[in-house]
Amino acid sequence: MFSNRYIFIYSSVMVIIVALLLSSTAMLLQPRQQENITIANIQGILAAVNIEATSDNAEELYQQYIKTELAIDQDGQVTSVYRNGKLEEGEVRPFDIDLKKELYNKKMGKPFLSPLFVAEIEGNTLYIVPLRGAGLWGPLYGNIAFGPDFNEIVGANFSHDKETPGLGAEISLKEFSNQFIGKMIFDDAGQFNSVVVVKGGPSTLTPAMQIHGVDAISGGTITCTGVNDMLENCLENYNSYIQNTIK
Repeated sequence: MFSNRYIFIYSSVMVIIVALLLSSTAMLLQPRQQENITIANIQGILAAVNIEATSDNAEELYQQYIKTELAIDQDGQVTSVYRNGKLEEGEVRPFDIDLKKELYNKKMGKPFLSPLFVAEIEGNTLYIVPLRGAGLWGPLYGNIAFGPDFNEIVGANFSHDKETPGLGAEISLKEFSNQFIGKMIFDDAGQFNSVVVVKGGPSTLTPAMQIHGVDAISGGTITCTGVNDMLENCLENYNSYIQNTIK
């Protein structure tokens, strides 16, 4: 029979050993995990402009099509420019901006930055805006691409971590994201008007609002509300930049 003291010491040593092994494994895998996150973000940006990328060619395609990265502050001013593989202006590469942190700063009334990716595809300049919000069970993500006027949507994709399969999780389907193509974020008077996900579809809206509406997912009310909030909260951050630079 082992004494209680022996059992306690043995258990403690085993716990320490296991903890050290787990910690070491996590540290060894961290670079690989970060690389996977980077590739996934690149794939999402490219997918918004209808370029399908694999883990093997994502970085190559990104360099081919995404010509410029910009960091836009809360006043619509460009604070960082990354082009041709180097930082030409500013202190932070826009791709590395933590959107979750910046949106929190916005919520707290602090200065914040918004990343913007500029693509050149078949002679057209396209603008890609990353999105982040909250769904029913966890975070929502996405990217939305605009044509040269930075008004008409030319592509979009959405993803999530924990939304309900068959309901809110369907925001990740092309049937949902394709509805955004051709929608506008400015009205006829040039005022910002975010795209809205509405139950019953855009036909339930006034004629003037239909160009801003898409059909909601049946049974995914809370997730769709999260998408609406995400779109407005993220897209409005570029309003001043668009008004000062594009229009």
